[in-house]
Amino acid sequence: MRRPPASPLPPGLLQGLTLALGLGLCMLPAGTRAEPAAASLAQAFESAWQQQPEARSAQDRRQAAAGRQAQARRWTAQPPALQLSAKTDRWSRDSGAREQELGLSLPLWLPGERERSMALADAERQGLDSREAAARWRLAGELREAWWSVHKARAELELAQAREQSAARLAADVGRRVAAGELARADRLQAEGAHAAAQAEQALARATVVQAEQALAALTRQPVPAELPDQPEALPDAQSEPAAPELPPLHPQLRELDDRLASAERARELTQSQRRPNPELSLSTTRERGAYGDRYGQNLGLALRIPFGSDGERQNRESLAQAEQQEARAALELTRQRLIGELAAARARLAAARLAEQAAGRRAELAQATLGFVEKSFRAGETDLPGRLRVELEAFEAQRQALLARLALNQSISALHQALGLLPR
Repeated sequence: MRRPPASPLPPGLLQGLTLALGLGLCMLPAGTRAEPAAASLAQAFESAWQQQPEARSAQDRRQAAAGRQAQARRWTAQPPALQLSAKTDRWSRDSGAREQELGLSLPLWLPGERERSMALADAERQGLDSREAAARWRLAGELREAWWSVHKARAELELAQAREQSAARLAADVGRRVAAGELARADRLQAEGAHAAAQAEQALARATVVQAEQALAALTRQPVPAELPDQPEALPDAQSEPAAPELPPLHPQLRELDDRLASAERARELTQSQRRPNPELSLSTTRERGAYGDRYGQNLGLALRIPFGSDGERQNRESLAQAEQQEARAALELTRQRLIGELAAARARLAAARLAEQAAGRRAELAQATLGFVEKSFRAGETDLPGRLRVELEAFEAQRQALLARLALNQSISALHQALGLLPR
């Protein structure tokens, strides 16, 4: 019993998909067309990093951190203040009384405050480097995902094009045989329906390619080249086989959280030394006379101002610093456990991808050999059209799975690199 013929596409669907594809290509940012395209994953990563906010603000943040370090190393808690004052009785008795005072106020460090301020400034400066490294690592994960999505979409499109061409040849052959009276008209309708379905899959595959290339171009701000290498990243020998999950000591995200914890600890230590406002040491000289004709006298003054602190304000600062420290420590431990799990999953995924790639390749070989026999049998009239279409569909699906399995293996290697905290190189 023959299967019912497949329904053809609506008249305007294929044209609409083609128009949407053309519009998507035209909507590529104009600034991305003049720049040279990245030819490798490492080049694409460097191009994408230059567009990130963290890369553009890194120099200014380092300058700010250097300013905080310089501020912590100065000899006074705040910049010295100059004080000038003058007194006269010109607008009252006008007896010639004059007084002129010149003073210098020096805010003093509290015990241990300067050393702890320097430690906090150094920790914050080191945290900038780890923060940038973690941002680069997170960008590498996004880029790797977009990179292999483009390869997968293009592979799907190549297979869809091959299937469409095969379906077109089959429809033409069936049409000739129907005209010669060798096959029924229903066979021609069924072959044309299969051709229409292949055209629809090809159009959808083109749209998927545009979407994937747009995502990659949005990261790199460069056009995606027509020839994109699909070689896997070089895997270190020590990581070539699954092993017990162990994170590298310099994983970017762990470094970032560890430096955040160190900054929180230094900040809490600093608040413990800032139990009251800073005292001020004032040095002054006064020049004065009592009346007209008197000689000016010169006096020197020394004053120490010690403000009293507020227990509520101090407790508030210490509580906030302690909360930041506890939050940073908890985030470090949770992230460590999560990264260990991701590394174990990446190793298992790599091992499974290797086996799947071998099995899919063997299946594709067998399906292609079977298709060759069925094609000869169909031309000889020994196999009907539904059987021919079924075997061709199975062979196409086997080729598709083999190609996707190879790309999945390459992507699993990149995922292992990401889990190990390695950047594209």
